[in-house]
Amino acid sequence: MIRLLRPLALAFAVALALPLAAPVPAYAVQPDEVLKDPLLEKRARELSKDLRCLVCRNESIDESTSDLARDLRLLVRERLLAGDSDSEVIDYLVERFGEYVLLRPLTGGVNVILWAAGPVVFLLAFGGALIYLRGRRDKPKAPGQDGLSAEEEERLAKILAEDKLS
Repeated sequence: MIRLLRPLALAFAVALALPLAAPVPAYAVQPDEVLKDPLLEKRARELSKDLRCLVCRNESIDESTSDLARDLRLLVRERLLAGDSDSEVIDYLVERFGEYVLLRPLTGGVNVILWAAGPVVFLLAFGGALIYLRGRRDKPKAPGQDGLSAEEEERLAKILAEDKLS
C-alpha cells in the first residue's frame, strides 16, 4: 500500500509545483531607473510595455536589456516627469523614431490597408477556390469518361469469362 502512495504523493507534488515553473515576464528595468513616485512609475511601466525595442525583435523596452531600450525607458520617464500625458509621450516617440516603435501599430491612415489585406486576400482566395470547384464540377466529361459502351461491356465480359476458364 505504501509503495502505491509514494508515486501518488510525488505526482501530487509535481502537479502543485508545475504552475510555479510557468514562465514569468522578466523586466529589464534597473533600480536606478525607477521613479520615486509610484503612480508615475506605474504609468512608465504601462507605456514601456507597448513600446518596441528598436534593437530586439518584438520585445518591449520593458523586457529588453539593450542599451537603446534603457535609453528609451529613461526618455519615457523624463517625459513623464516633465508633465507629459501618456498620449504626448507616445506621440513624441513616434515622431522621433517612427511608428515602428509601437508594438501595436495604429489602425488608422495607411495602416488600414495592412490591417485589411489579410482578410481581403483570404476572401479572394476562398472565392477563387469556389469558382474553380464549381467550374470543375460543371465541366463536361471528356470522351471515354462516360462509362463503357454496350460493345465495350460485351467485350470485357468475354475477356473476363476467358480469364476464369484459364
